[in-house]
Amino acid sequence: MKQDKLLELPFDESVEEKIHRKIGENVKKLREKHGFTQMELAQELGFKSVSVILQGEIYKNKQHFNIIHIAKIACVLKEPVWKFFEGVDEILKEKCK
Repeated sequence: MKQDKLLELPFDESVEEKIHRKIGENVKKLREKHGFTQMELAQELGFKSVSVILQGEIYKNKQHFNIIHIAKIACVLKEPVWKFFEGVDEILKEKCK
């Protein structure tokens, strides 16, 4: 029963935006920690331009990282996937009472 209730829980755009922005901030923080430029990370992921990284980090035009992007970035940076989601729980606490 609890799972059915969770599936019905509406996430308005502001919650989704906050989650995507937090993940983008985490990508940027971890990328910089490892000394990668946006272009270097984009190239490591097989992209020809920086736009995917740039837009994902700042949630520009509602562009965000998907789970495969996160998995690949985690692999390149040699970081556990959970680190990209740090802070998301705080965003959800108010919504998931």
